[in-house]
Amino acid sequence: MSPDLLALVVRTLALAGVFQAAGAAFFVVLFGPWLLQSGQRIRRLGCYAALAGVLLLAAQQWLRGARMADGYDGLFDPALQRLAWGGSGGHAAWLQIIGLTVIAWGLFRPGRAAAGVAAIGALIAACAFALTGHTSEHAPRALLAALLCVHLLVVAFWFGALLPLLICSRHEARGEAVALLRAFSGVAGWLVPAIGVAGLAMGLMLIPAPRGWRAAYGLLVLSKLGAFGLLLLLAAWNRWWAVPAMAAGDVPAAPMALRRSIAIEYLLLTAVLAVTAVLTSFYSP
Repeated sequence: MSPDLLALVVRTLALAGVFQAAGAAFFVVLFGPWLLQSGQRIRRLGCYAALAGVLLLAAQQWLRGARMADGYDGLFDPALQRLAWGGSGGHAAWLQIIGLTVIAWGLFRPGRAAAGVAAIGALIAACAFALTGHTSEHAPRALLAALLCVHLLVVAFWFGALLPLLICSRHEARGEAVALLRAFSGVAGWLVPAIGVAGLAMGLMLIPAPRGWRAAYGLLVLSKLGAFGLLLLLAAWNRWWAVPAMAAGDVPAAPMALRRSIAIEYLLLTAVLAVTAVLTSFYSP
């Protein structure tokens, strides 16, 4: 396997680890009162995701030396490793590692105060992406950074909530699970559209010329927007059919259908993260 391909796989997994850990922290803070039976499981999920994210981010930066050398001998080149860890990408990785460490500490300890600390770590880990990448190299940088932070924080909230929702649907009593799902839908209904709005605004700023949308970068951005549209349809189906059917209890298959829909959402969002890894690793506006 080439260093580029391995780095792409590791970057995709690192993105998933960061967003899963950050989203679990947000989930515990926002919906803690409903987590009567599943709170400890979700905290463990967030801890494990944070620790995995630390390892994956370190591997991602280590592989940058191999990519620069176009061979695995770059893994052991001190000069290339200094470049990998010393640039904006390295600074972002260090900040994310700090944020993930804070998440793991906060979720490992009981209580809402510790969960609040974990949420601060989640803010740090998600927003650290603004230090590097295309939005940090194009004007107006401040506006692009703000849009990117909004985009990433809501992605973390959504992506990181899906596995906790699956856990709750299995381990909480039906009444508590339905109340939690409705509370989540109420928050997500306001926040999730910001993903598309912020993403499209950034796309229009980074790709001002119509022909840019026909290039590889533009097509990848469009594919992300298309996947986002499918995800909105799934989320709407969950909110307006699956959750009411589960609450009524007159459709025995409703809980399984809901879990299947959430799992599809998770897979689609993981595919979007893979596209993001390709976009940020190999292409430029």
